[in-house]
Amino acid sequence: MTWTAADIPDQSGRVAVVTGANGGLGLACTIALARRGAHVVMAARSPEKTDDAHAAVLAAVPGASLETVPLDLASQESVRSAGRTIADRHGAIDLLLANAGVMAMPEGRTADDFETQLAVNHLGHWTLIAELLPRLMEAPAARVVTTTSIARLNADPVDPANPHLDGEYEDWKAYGRSKLAAVHLAVGLDRRLRAAGSTARALVAHPGISHTDLQKRTVREGGGGTQGPFWERYAERRGMDPARGALSQLRAATDPRAEGGTLYGPRWGVTGAPTRRPLLTRRGMDGAIAALWTASEELTGVALEVPAEVTR
Repeated sequence: MTWTAADIPDQSGRVAVVTGANGGLGLACTIALARRGAHVVMAARSPEKTDDAHAAVLAAVPGASLETVPLDLASQESVRSAGRTIADRHGAIDLLLANAGVMAMPEGRTADDFETQLAVNHLGHWTLIAELLPRLMEAPAARVVTTTSIARLNADPVDPANPHLDGEYEDWKAYGRSKLAAVHLAVGLDRRLRAAGSTARALVAHPGISHTDLQKRTVREGGGGTQGPFWERYAERRGMDPARGALSQLRAATDPRAEGGTLYGPRWGVTGAPTRRPLLTRRGMDGAIAALWTASEELTGVALEVPAEVTR
């Protein structure tokens, strides 16, 4: 049975936070959730682009309940500020879609001296989740959805001894590793939520190949080597439009039957209707999750642990 945006349950009275909400899959998720009645916090980096996206949502969904919060995932200071702002405004948060990301970027460092892809795709979301965790646990059945990629399949876990790949950087290698981290983050967080007795759950989604600005940005910024132009052309010719590409994230976030610690992605691997996909748990996943927690806490100074006693 095919799952579509029409299958999203009524979201009235629920608060959803979407990172990268000003374009591509994030904007598509925002429109779909707003259409079903959610109040959506559009957390994104570019103020001008966010203003345009805000107007686009209202044009598609007149009367949509929205707010915007500046968020630069490459800056831990910005992430903490955004997290505090959102937490101050909302007593409970029902959905957090950790959607924003970059792909196959040339080697670079953020203001925090973190490797760019690790910083944006993982460490920024790590800190945002930690900031919002108390509010997520106040909701009756919150969902946290991280975003992965097929690039994870050939990737190695984050190594606390060399998290930035110093001396061995390769753009696709770093990308795949950051997207494998999204899997380990979701599985590790879900285990901790369950152990604490929380009703909140963490899942991971793979959007497949979607025609957004992701591939174009890689090429614009000189990343991806010879593969960059190939994937840009592939996405243009065969990729799903953003509304279809966003369905895996939306199903993971809203389908009442979706279980924590699972993966949702396109039926045919890179295209197709969203469905539960096998989560290939490699040998050593427990160790990889523990290593990710160690590296992330050491780099950010932020602990992501669920209190032993929760109210829900």
